[in-house]
Amino acid sequence: MIRYVDLNAAEGAALDELSRSVLRKHGTSDAPALLDELPAVAHRLPARLTRELRGFRTAEQESCLVVRGLPVDDDRLGPTPLDWRERPGEPESAVHEVFLTLVTAHLGDIFGWSTLQNGRLVHDVLPVPSHENDQSGHGTVELAWHTEDGFHPFRCDYLLLLGLRNHDAVPTVVSGVDEVVLPEEHRSVLSLPRFLIRPDEEHLKHARTLTASRGTPHVVQLMQDEPEPCAVLFGHPDRPYLRIDPAFMSPLPGDPEAAAALDALTGELERNLSEVALSPGDLLVVDNYRAVHGRSAFKARFDGTDRWLKKAVVTRDLRKSRAYRESPAERVLF
Repeated sequence: MIRYVDLNAAEGAALDELSRSVLRKHGTSDAPALLDELPAVAHRLPARLTRELRGFRTAEQESCLVVRGLPVDDDRLGPTPLDWRERPGEPESAVHEVFLTLVTAHLGDIFGWSTLQNGRLVHDVLPVPSHENDQSGHGTVELAWHTEDGFHPFRCDYLLLLGLRNHDAVPTVVSGVDEVVLPEEHRSVLSLPRFLIRPDEEHLKHARTLTASRGTPHVVQLMQDEPEPCAVLFGHPDRPYLRIDPAFMSPLPGDPEAAAALDALTGELERNLSEVALSPGDLLVVDNYRAVHGRSAFKARFDGTDRWLKKAVVTRDLRKSRAYRESPAERVLF
């Protein structure tokens, strides 16, 4: 399920120098000029890393990839901030944002959401005071495992998490659909549109803010009020893809067969959970069609030493979400 790749010191140093040179040239990881030439710049990554990323994308042998060996200097990084709005740790954290952005080019197109972190393409995942109980990257309670943005038809193909700081070795949990064992009757039910998935509270909260003065609901609010029935398993029946978020989903009312099938699948995914504690410089790539992810609970200190990750999401086909973007080149879904 998980493939581990360890970069050597020379490869790690090359990645660090490339990221710094790109940052010096463009200033930020989301500069329009950088995004325009991203595939060309990304081909300057070490050849072995490029092969691993391309192989992960095309062969679909593993549902998660962990790449270890990117240099991260804890002192230069500065303290873990208390809020993502602080644009924390710049310029050092921006170096790692550039690296993450370059990696995305070998998987597809990086994109963002208007309802998450003001549409930023690279997010900061860190505990935020007063948000400890949230089911989000800013909470400290157990983050229930799920398909990333499973409620949305144009959710990502890949989720990327890059460790910057994790002194407490807080694990990310993952589980893949390939390890699931289910009777055929459950698989058949799960392959039919007999389930509802609603948006999580973070998307909804920001959707309400964006439309508070407009008088018309945000599309995310419509997905909350009138969710489209969907299947949980789809694609090829021998090796199906997966769309599931137990905390925000349910079978259609009055469908005990669907409820039983969903419970069986949930139990299988729970049984096969694996832990990945991302150390500084560790990159986790999750195939969002083939694996779920979550996070164990932890205690935040809010003293500058808490867990800190960078996050990006990637689609294999940006064009399919055109109706949700203001222009063909726009990477933020409204």
